[in-house]
Amino acid sequence: MTSGKSSRSRAPVPSGPVGPGTYQENGGGPGQEAGVQLADKLKIFKTDSFDYDSYVQSKCQSMNEKEIKQLCNYLQDLKKASAEEMRKSVYANYASFISRTSKEISDLEGELLSIKNLLGAQTGLIRGLAEGVNIDYLSADSEGSPENDVSNMEDEDTPDLEKWAKELPDTLEVLLAERRVNEALDALDEAEHLASEAKEKQTLSTAELLLLMNAVSKHRQKLADQLAEAACQSSTRGVELREAAAALKRLGDGPRAHTLLLCTHDQRLQYNMQVIHPSNTSYGGAYTAALSQLVFSTIGQALNDSQAVFGDEYASELVVWSTKQTEAFAQLVKRHALASSAAAGGLRAAAECVQIAIGHCSLLEARGKLSLSSVLLKLFRPSVEQALDANLRRIEESTAALAAADDWVLAYTPTSSRSNRLSTTVVDIQPKLSSSAHRFYSMVQDFFEDVGPLLSMQLGNCTMDGLLKVFNSYIRLLINALPSSMEDEANLDGPVNKLVRIAVTEIQQLALLANASLLAEELLPQAVTKLSPSFQDGGIDDSRKKGLDRNTRAAPEQREWKKKLQRSVDKLRDSFCRQHALDLIFTEDGDTHLSAGMYISMDLNANEIEWAPSLIFQELYAKLSQVAIIATDMFVGRERFATLLMMRLTETVILWLSEDQTFWEDIEHGPRPLGPLGLQQFYLDMQFVIFFGQGRFLSRHVHQVIVEIIDRAMAAFSATGMNPDSVLPNDDWFYDVAQDCVSRISERLRFGNGERDLNSPTASLSAQSISSN
Repeated sequence: MTSGKSSRSRAPVPSGPVGPGTYQENGGGPGQEAGVQLADKLKIFKTDSFDYDSYVQSKCQSMNEKEIKQLCNYLQDLKKASAEEMRKSVYANYASFISRTSKEISDLEGELLSIKNLLGAQTGLIRGLAEGVNIDYLSADSEGSPENDVSNMEDEDTPDLEKWAKELPDTLEVLLAERRVNEALDALDEAEHLASEAKEKQTLSTAELLLLMNAVSKHRQKLADQLAEAACQSSTRGVELREAAAALKRLGDGPRAHTLLLCTHDQRLQYNMQVIHPSNTSYGGAYTAALSQLVFSTIGQALNDSQAVFGDEYASELVVWSTKQTEAFAQLVKRHALASSAAAGGLRAAAECVQIAIGHCSLLEARGKLSLSSVLLKLFRPSVEQALDANLRRIEESTAALAAADDWVLAYTPTSSRSNRLSTTVVDIQPKLSSSAHRFYSMVQDFFEDVGPLLSMQLGNCTMDGLLKVFNSYIRLLINALPSSMEDEANLDGPVNKLVRIAVTEIQQLALLANASLLAEELLPQAVTKLSPSFQDGGIDDSRKKGLDRNTRAAPEQREWKKKLQRSVDKLRDSFCRQHALDLIFTEDGDTHLSAGMYISMDLNANEIEWAPSLIFQELYAKLSQVAIIATDMFVGRERFATLLMMRLTETVILWLSEDQTFWEDIEHGPRPLGPLGLQQFYLDMQFVIFFGQGRFLSRHVHQVIVEIIDRAMAAFSATGMNPDSVLPNDDWFYDVAQDCVSRISERLRFGNGERDLNSPTASLSAQSISSN
């Protein structure tokens, strides 16, 4: 106070009646008299009826503007001095202030504990009194009338209920402060029950009943907020979270309780995910494993908590939340693991990431409550398809590059670490392919090394279609390798690669067919069986698997896929047959070896005829025989394909003859009719084809076409008015001539001579046939 007085004495003194000047004029200063005078003057400020507006007006009416400004300046200085004095006082007495405050807090805690004990004792007393009253009521039944008992009970209950209603808010405050949730819930339930009874029996006034109900509602909301806050704390775990949710549900706020439960799990998941980072040095498997374990374990825990508290009441909300978490997880895996693998064509790495995620998801599904695999598969499928396409494209490009340098010579599988582990017996039955076909099949095997994720993602059909596309591309390369191929590019499924080495000799051309047939009939279907779930059957040994019928074990889609492969090979076979048929029919100058003139003109040179089949059909038999010899070594175990190839070559020549309109126009309506010798030669040629082709080179369909061709030629001859049977020798004559020709050609093919080129036997055979005629 001394410093305060000195500060005020140093301030400028206004001339009005207010301020320290007045105090000084009235004898203000140190001493008892000054203190008494100041206390007397301050009494006016302590009264309840003090009006500061009137006081200021009364004091300031005689002051001019200058004095008022001086007074304001004085008051500002006084305020600053007072604040400085307060600050100094606080710093000077800080230790004692803290000590006093701590002591007061301790005293307050003691008082609260005392209150708690008193409330507990009061609660026990009330219960004891209630039990005693009930006992008194029961014992007093025989002493008074029911009317007196009821009136006495109402008179005794009413004061207790009023007292209990007044004390309820304090009781609830204590229970909430001590976080005794179950007791607070019981108290609220009891309060609601008693309020309902009081309303029915009218034992409380309207104001008291309204006060009770408001207290219950207020503390119910306060408890709900307290539980929600506790549930959101990061330190809340397991049992505590379920208890908080159950308490909220008991309060009648089930939707909020379930939402808080899911939000709490979501917050924990997001927090724990912050420590999982993708590694730049790995393919993403470790990242996927850590992340999927965290995500699906969290979903599983949320599922357990939800069912433990709510059962299946909020199953749909749980499914929506779990799906959202799964989608977020899938996006992270795609961004940090699958994107780079898919872009680089790393199918195995991408498939492994997917398999890891599906594995953790399957553990969750094993409980039979929640299925999220379909969500993962839908989101991961585009990335895996991208990696799948990149792998197939790499196979196609690599095979095309090797086909440009392939010498089309069949050989066994190149020596590798894998083949070194095989026994000699196994090596002997390895497929013989050219270099590009070996590379193609090797890449396909690597491609199918890990097909589990493709099966789980239902990409089996997509994989088979992609492989079929790559195989068709390889077939286009083989077709383009045929010399002077007349295949229309419009008939091919895609552009033709011109950078491919030409197969010049028949052995090389048949090697093209051997590549295609072996891949389509055996190797690729065998590789594709890995896409079948039954392929992993460990209960069937290898010997038993070999004994099973492949067609019965293969899935229907695989059998249909194999037919598509075969149709692609048929294109190559038809191109081969078409080329050789055209080489037989046409000369290098564009003339034809098979025309109507060669039969019509025979009757003009009757004296020079030496009966033998026409040169083109002798060359056809020679070529078929030569192909059969080569195919015997090249198509081991696939003799049916070789037989069909030779039948198709015969069919191509015969169908060309059957459909040649110019040929039949000359035969049927030419300038000269078909004579007896011409008919005999034509009949001999057809019988020769039937003779050497029966059972080896001739199908039933082609045999019927030949019969129709003979009938048409005989019909043309009959149109001249002559009977064909009268000019044709008996069947034995045709048989003998055909057999003699077949023997001579077969003998030459068997032993050969110095003029015949081993790689092209038919070229020298033409000259020999001409000289023999």
